[in-house]
Amino acid sequence: MTQTTRPSGTAAQPSGAKWGRHAGRRAPAAPGRALAIVLAGAFMAVLDTFIVLVAAPAIQADLHSTAADIQLILAGYQLTYAVALITVARLGDRFGRKRVFLLGMGLFTVSSVGCALAPDSGTLIAARLVQGLSAAAMFPQVFAMIQVLLPAERRPKAFGALGAVIGMATIAGQLLGGVLISADLFGSSWRPVFWVNVPVGVVTLLLAARYVPESRAPEARRLDLRGAAVLTLALVLLVVPLVEGRSSGWPLWTWLSLAASVLAFAVFALVERRVDASGGDPLVRLRLLRERPFAIGMTLVLLVYAGINSFFLILSLTLQDGLGKGPLGAGLAYTPFAVVFFAASLLAGRLARFGRRVLQAGALIGGLGFLATIVVASAAGPTLTSAELTPSLLLVGAGNGLLVTPLLNAVLANVLPQEVGMASGVLSTGQQVGGAVGVALIGVLFYGTLGTAPHHDTAAYGHALALAVAFNAALAVLISVLLPFLPDTARHRG
Repeated sequence: MTQTTRPSGTAAQPSGAKWGRHAGRRAPAAPGRALAIVLAGAFMAVLDTFIVLVAAPAIQADLHSTAADIQLILAGYQLTYAVALITVARLGDRFGRKRVFLLGMGLFTVSSVGCALAPDSGTLIAARLVQGLSAAAMFPQVFAMIQVLLPAERRPKAFGALGAVIGMATIAGQLLGGVLISADLFGSSWRPVFWVNVPVGVVTLLLAARYVPESRAPEARRLDLRGAAVLTLALVLLVVPLVEGRSSGWPLWTWLSLAASVLAFAVFALVERRVDASGGDPLVRLRLLRERPFAIGMTLVLLVYAGINSFFLILSLTLQDGLGKGPLGAGLAYTPFAVVFFAASLLAGRLARFGRRVLQAGALIGGLGFLATIVVASAAGPTLTSAELTPSLLLVGAGNGLLVTPLLNAVLANVLPQEVGMASGVLSTGQQVGGAVGVALIGVLFYGTLGTAPHHDTAAYGHALALAVAFNAALAVLISVLLPFLPDTARHRG
């Protein structure tokens, strides 16, 4: 493996990163403080994926939005977020990760104001597109900063903290959204779900400007604009039908778009090979994807996030449409999951010395949680309650907490310093694409089983949940099969 062979003399420097404008400059004295600040950006990026799901009915009623408008308000954020991740990650390598993070946070804050003040659906859609783009500017910089701020032995705990932040943001989006909409502050209905970003964004900007050090990739060169254009097209062709397909009934254009994305990715590979062969700096070095640790790790990331996002979708639908819970009640039902996920994520960082065994335990526990969900939902029938699902949610939360956080560290563990931004962008894109694929596939299973059952038909929704969660259980089995092929980071450190 070429990625694990490092030039002599680089081991003494933190990840070989270039700090500020001077190579060899020491890492900051308090990297934990800097990490905590950039984690706030990750929290906000994930939070706004979920908080708007809760606000959608209120938005539609207030702005007289069509179903298509609401779909774009929800999906527009995810679209620009997923499409821009790799490109803006490379911008961080070239122009400075702190600089790009600050730009993303500033734009996120301003676009949140635009969302909160939006007088109509069109304005809100435009602001959400910008908000997704700015979230993409922040998120991959967090992965890269963990690699360059911290020595290798401290990274597992940092990734554990990142995993806990992601999990908490997922649940907080639903809880906070439910609280704010129920409160109807000053008669403002849904608008506080965007206003809440503004003070957090301003404080994070001020703290990041002062306490987060600048870093760039060694010898970063001009951005590969041709590669960026082709990759953007390929991702648009892939992500748009995945996001829009289920709600649109999978019309012909979705299948044509998916087929065209395959051709576009082939063209992207050709462009990148030519750029690399000519001595340029490609947007993605294809040899990175051929390296076994990264290739297997990325496959696992796709599978894990396909499982996480799809499970959240069908559970939310079951709790709200099937069991009749409101947004706040559904969010509270997730609380045990959130608490256990948070604790397990932090624990995973402390168990890093056990290496791959932690991931294997997480996959097993999560798989048992999915099986328990199937058994409970099938046995309860029309008497199913959220309380009966709590034990299985605890297992799923614990399993995902032990699996997700060390997996992120394992994927980036063998990446060279000059490629950490590129790898972070690819990893973040894999999370989004995996989630979109999982939601698209499980939506077919869930809605296909549900058929024409009316809302609050608990038996029908429980049956659909049980059948759809079999998809999550199958993913857990596949993850368990692939994990032994992932290089053991504990053994590597040893």
